[in-house]
Amino acid sequence: MEFDFEEIRCYKNEEVHDVLERLSSEKQFMKVLSTVYPLLPKEFIKQRLMGFQSSYAFQKEMVYPFLQYLEANMTLGIKLNGLEKIDISKSYLYISNHRDIILDSAFLCGKFIERNMDTVQIAIGDNLLIYPWIKDLVRVNKSFIVKRGLSARQILESSKCLSAYIAHVIDGNQSIWLAQREGRAKDSNDRTQESLLKMLNMFGTGSFIENLTKLNICPLSISYEYDPCDFLKAKEMQQRRDDVGFKKNPQDDLLNMKTGVMGYKGKVVYEITGDISNELKIIATETSNRNEQITLVAELIDKRIHANYTIFANNKIAYDILKNSRLFSSEYTQKEETDFEKYLSLQIGKIDLENKDESFLRARLLEMYANPLINKLNTSSNYLEEGE
Repeated sequence: MEFDFEEIRCYKNEEVHDVLERLSSEKQFMKVLSTVYPLLPKEFIKQRLMGFQSSYAFQKEMVYPFLQYLEANMTLGIKLNGLEKIDISKSYLYISNHRDIILDSAFLCGKFIERNMDTVQIAIGDNLLIYPWIKDLVRVNKSFIVKRGLSARQILESSKCLSAYIAHVIDGNQSIWLAQREGRAKDSNDRTQESLLKMLNMFGTGSFIENLTKLNICPLSISYEYDPCDFLKAKEMQQRRDDVGFKKNPQDDLLNMKTGVMGYKGKVVYEITGDISNELKIIATETSNRNEQITLVAELIDKRIHANYTIFANNKIAYDILKNSRLFSSEYTQKEETDFEKYLSLQIGKIDLENKDESFLRARLLEMYANPLINKLNTSSNYLEEGE
């Protein structure tokens, strides 16, 4: 079956110049670029935009310097580990946990650029494309569109097209970054949605395991020492608790994007965990039941992600406070504990709710920081002390 990818695909290199020319006439976009590069005159920025003939050149010359600025000013350094576990000449479907709307994939591309590796294509939900120019910007930045808010019938057709597109990109020797679930895990309890795996299987002509094996799935574990959106996530949890019909509006998404990009993140670690093709073949020998296979594959991806978290002092402190234990007390200082308590109070103070439930909000924040450690502990009793 032939699929039309025109509405969802990222832009081709031969389209880049015209798209950037169109973007250079967008006042909002130019205002954003002027904020990002305040020392550069607008006319100079426009000339730079006109000079790019490929998405990679745009990313390397325009996006990457801003990522360097963020790393220097909003983090204590970004590490990319595990390159030895992959063949950089091959394409992979990187499936990762999802913390930040923009930076999860952006920082990964930045680290690939530093190593003269090709960047990945990025899946992005169309609910985030609030303005038409944002759609142009993400597509010129090697993003493809995942349609949201569809009817049951539309979801089926859209999923088939998306599945075919992902297979097409991987077959064309381009890697992809994909979150393990729709939306971020607000409580940091990262779990792969089985519906995602069902979608990935839709285009293949073989068995479920054969279809997934062809995609070279590589789980990727992302660890932020601090999540600048933690207070916004906690706020949303209370809003959903108090109002079952609560829905975020586009301005909420914009605030989350801005806060995530410009907020302090501490140390950031990306851990490439390697291709799971061999493990998929083992699953095929364990059961021929497709539903059981889907569950086992989701658990496999989760275990890879959980086992490869970097654990920081604040994860251990949050665990001890939440569990009312002193299990990790020898692994952090009194000052670190006091500083984290101050941090929690500061973040709760940022939450503007009429019926603010501080004990609820504090518990949610603690869960966000404790859950990566809880999940890592569940994968092994002898977890590595990477965060020390």
